[in-house]
Order: sequence, then C-alpha cells, then structure tokens
Amino acid sequence: MTNSNLTTSHDTEAAILEKYPIEDIEDNLDDDSVQAVKYSISSFGVDYDTEGAVRRLKRGDIAVPDFQRSYVWNISEASRLVESLLLGLPVPGVFLAAEHETKQLLVIDGQQRLKSLLFFYEGFFNPIDGETTRRVFSLQKVQKHLEGKTYATLSEEERRTLDNAVIHATVVRQDSPENDDTGMYHIFERLNTGGRKLVPQEIRTAVYRGQLISALSRMNANPDWRAIYGPSSPRLKDQELITRYLAFRTGWQSYQAPMTDFISSFCKKNQNIADADSRLLEQEFSAVIALARSSLGDRAFRPKRALNAALLEAFMVALSSLMQSNQGSISQEKIASSYSKLIADPGFISAISKSTANEKNVQLRFLLAKQYLEQP
Repeated sequence: MTNSNLTTSHDTEAAILEKYPIEDIEDNLDDDSVQAVKYSISSFGVDYDTEGAVRRLKRGDIAVPDFQRSYVWNISEASRLVESLLLGLPVPGVFLAAEHETKQLLVIDGQQRLKSLLFFYEGFFNPIDGETTRRVFSLQKVQKHLEGKTYATLSEEERRTLDNAVIHATVVRQDSPENDDTGMYHIFERLNTGGRKLVPQEIRTAVYRGQLISALSRMNANPDWRAIYGPSSPRLKDQELITRYLAFRTGWQSYQAPMTDFISSFCKKNQNIADADSRLLEQEFSAVIALARSSLGDRAFRPKRALNAALLEAFMVALSSLMQSNQGSISQEKIASSYSKLIADPGFISAISKSTANEKNVQLRFLLAKQYLEQP
C-alpha cells in the first residue's frame, strides 16, 4: 500500500500544488501593507587560504544551511575549480552571513565551490549518507599533468599551492535594529545568487536553525496534518503554514505587516526555544490538528478547492484558545457547526480572500473565528 502523503523524487512543487492547491497569504500581499524598515548592515572581506576554509567547513565554523537546494555540480565542474586554484587562477568569491548567537558564518552564495573543495580534500566526490560505496574524487577533464590526481596523490608542491590558494569571502552582518533580526532574512533573500530563488520558509530554515526549526520538522510529520495538507512540500510550504499558526497563536493581536517579517521575527525569538516549551508546542499542535480533522474531515480549511491559509490560521488559533480555556470536552458537532457558520459570514470570507496580509483583515478574521467558536 502506498502513502499518498509522501513525495517521491519525481514530485515537483508545481505538480503537488496542482493537485493540492493552496491559497497563500504571501501570494496576495498588498504593497501598501509593507512598512518601511531601515537596517544597518556591515560587510567586510576575509581572505581564507583553501586549507583554512576547508578546515572551517569541517568544524562547522562555516556552515552550509540545510534548505532544499542540493549540491548540483558534476565531477568535471568541481575538478575545474580545483584546477584553477592549482594553476594560480582567481576564482569567484563567496558570500557569508555572520550569525550573532552561534558566531557561525552561514553560506549565502558559494556552497557549490566550498563543498567541491571539501570533497576533494576528503577524497570522495559528493558522498551520500547511508550509501556503502563512495566515488573517489580524482580530477577529470583538466590539464594532462593533473588528470586523475586526488588530493593524496598531488605532489608536495601542488598540495602546497592548493593549500595556500586564496578564497575571498565577503562577510555581511546586521548591526541594527538590535531587537529585530529580520535583516538576516532579507540578506539571504536578496544576496542569494543561485539558479533558484529561495522561498521564505527555506530562508527561515537557513537563518534561524535551532530547536524551533527541528520542532517544525517533527510537527510536519504529524499524520493528521499530512491528511489535511496533502503530500509533503518540496519547498516547505507545509512547514510555513505551521510556523504561521504558531506565530499567530502567540500574538495575533500584535500583528504588524509585512507578513514575512512577522513570521521571521517569531522564528528568531524562538530559535533556541527550551526543550520543555518545544514539547508543549508539539503536543498542542497535535491535539488541535487532530480535533480539527475529526470534526471537519480531511478537506478541512478548503472553502473552495484550495486550502486557504488564512482560514486555517484563524480557525486553528481560535480552536487552540478554546481548548485551553474549556474545562470539559469540546463537541465535534459544535466545532463543525461553528465552522459552517464562519465560512458563510461574508465579512470573514472577504478577510480570507483578499488583502489577507492587511492588518485590519488579519484582526477581523481572528476575532470572527473566536466569536463563532465561543458562541453557546
């Protein structure tokens, strides 16, 4: 038996969204809802010798964030990079972002180059965890005197040349505002120069790695959530919706546009949330999504064909609040009845259908969801 909620290597985000469409808040964000924020971003250059850059990668001082983009170079492309350094030719620099708390340098641009060098020094090309065989990294399609060489078989002079070759890095960091680290989000968004534009949750996963991101991954595997959402999203749309629910659950009354910064601020604040608090969030999410599914079915939060993100957030937050304040059990019939009345309210439908990131509409839909669920 196959599980329809699992993605395969042939699945694409476009194919999944065609079958399981999502009406997304950030897809219809109004320009006039975005408030101007000024950042003070400093940058400075660092010249690493190749051996030093690889050593920092191994230690984790320089870290490649775990978002969806994978290593895509073939062995010939990686060999050409090594060849350039061996021949004394300059190579493009890399961009790194300084993380305030961990002091790590996160790779914004240059992971293909840095990983290629790491693979060459370690002797194996793009090794995959769990595979029993590994491909030796010997140089290919390079000058004849270098063809077939590995790091171990380089001559002493060649090895010294490579070790001492310079990798230039531009390091960027946010200096102000001090109480708002969303500048790091925008640094990733605007400076990443890879072939595929990162989506917001991929950037958050990179910038705010920690206990919260780990908890989101576990929540995303919840079977009730998977039944309601559909197959796992290759671009983390499902984890983004959970993040939004959590962010609004802790402060919808204080919401300020833009939506991306509101959610990113929540991720930053809770980046290294305590284990006990993380477990509470997971337990509560599990209870709320289970009750929503049992009351509304697998097609919950789809007033039309698409899953409506604004509806999901408003109803889930109101249901969570009701569960916390209600001393007895909550009737599934009552939940289903309140939901039906809510999605028949013209004001609510308007608030989840257009200008959904507008502060007035955000407040309206949360107030209405709370009102209908709390009615006797």
